[in-house]
Amino acid sequence: MDHLNERPAGHLLRVLGLAFGLAVVVGGVVGQGILRTPGIVAGAVPDPKLILLLWLVGGLVIAIDACAWAELGSSIPCTGGPYILARRAFGKTTGIVVGWADWISNMLVISFLSVVFGEYCQRLGIGADLPIATLSLSLIALCWAINWTGTRISGFSQTLFSAAKGVALTAFVIMLFVMPPIAAPPAPAADSGAIMPMLGVAALLVAASNVMNTYNGWTGSVYFGEELVNPQRNVARALFGGILVVMLLYLAVNAALLHVLTPTDMSRSILPVGDAMGRILGPRADTIVNGLALLSVGASANLYLMFTSRTGFAMARDGVVPRYFERTSATGTPRRALAASAIVATVAAASGTYMELIALAIPLTAAIVAAIDVAAIVMRRKEPDLPRPFKMPLFPLPALIGLALNLSLLVALVVSDPFHAATGLAAAVTLGLLYSFLSRREPRAESA
Repeated sequence: MDHLNERPAGHLLRVLGLAFGLAVVVGGVVGQGILRTPGIVAGAVPDPKLILLLWLVGGLVIAIDACAWAELGSSIPCTGGPYILARRAFGKTTGIVVGWADWISNMLVISFLSVVFGEYCQRLGIGADLPIATLSLSLIALCWAINWTGTRISGFSQTLFSAAKGVALTAFVIMLFVMPPIAAPPAPAADSGAIMPMLGVAALLVAASNVMNTYNGWTGSVYFGEELVNPQRNVARALFGGILVVMLLYLAVNAALLHVLTPTDMSRSILPVGDAMGRILGPRADTIVNGLALLSVGASANLYLMFTSRTGFAMARDGVVPRYFERTSATGTPRRALAASAIVATVAAASGTYMELIALAIPLTAAIVAAIDVAAIVMRRKEPDLPRPFKMPLFPLPALIGLALNLSLLVALVVSDPFHAATGLAAAVTLGLLYSFLSRREPRAESA
């Protein structure tokens, strides 16, 4: 029976090191976006130096935004991510709203990633006769199985996957700089000058927003405060070290692309990495690039399922959701919260409406990051004597910059797609208020 292989409720294992923390940040950020976004950025900003500058500034801005997360994550090293931080800063009700927003958005991201995984499988000829939904559900099942084994194995798997992504991108950069082209660039069209957009404020905003979106996913190490060794130091180290690694990778990838392609070539391509590889490898490039995309998407889904289960676990431990989901296995995995997260992601992926679902999730993510920026400021005043192994420099300026950026992104998302943005935010607030009310009325039941 399952309960014979479970630890007492709420028992986690502190077995994850700094390498895992770095892998969580790198693996959470580096996905399929870097394979596509350089073309969008080049289409908006045709100057190579400005392109590289935007990617550099994007990484620096993310590092500034991470200051609030590093301060709170190192001073309140608990499992559960933004739910725990928001609850400590704002109280139970706001914490529950943030917790539901986070749990919902991340489960929807898993569903989106699984469908994209299925699409890449079919591009590689894997499961060509199967529905994409079947391939998508297979990925979720595989990620569930890896995480079910235990914290050590799931943590090692993520470290391995993230390292593989980093090695693959590094090899890609080296190949583009070293290998001679075997295919000549296409002759420019007669009206090619008209393709280049005029540089202006609107173009810069398009480029900058896409760069920032490609840096998303850097918050992962904060979810594992009770499982990281020496979290007081390693949460901040993982955040800033991981962001630095990603920034260097992104700069190297774009420099390599610009070595092989012109900004005009990049702007015409929906997959500039594939076109650049095609110049040096010919027809084999498509298989290699699709394989890299498959690895990136699959590894990201595995990571999201891992830390999403921690959100459900933390909320169950506080009696917000049924304490049934608080149980952990002997190997440290919150298996019941893991299963719940996988099931919801599976249903969402099978619904066939994953694009609509991801449109619900993105505004939630922006709102959560903004809430933690505010939480860092509130906690300085609410608990001034709280030990802070990492203190953000120039307080409160980094938090205010992060807040301004994330509120701007949230407003832009609401304006561009008011229905999905409002629906996602309303669902999180409604569930949060409902469960806050229920948890106040009903006493916490003891675990069997």
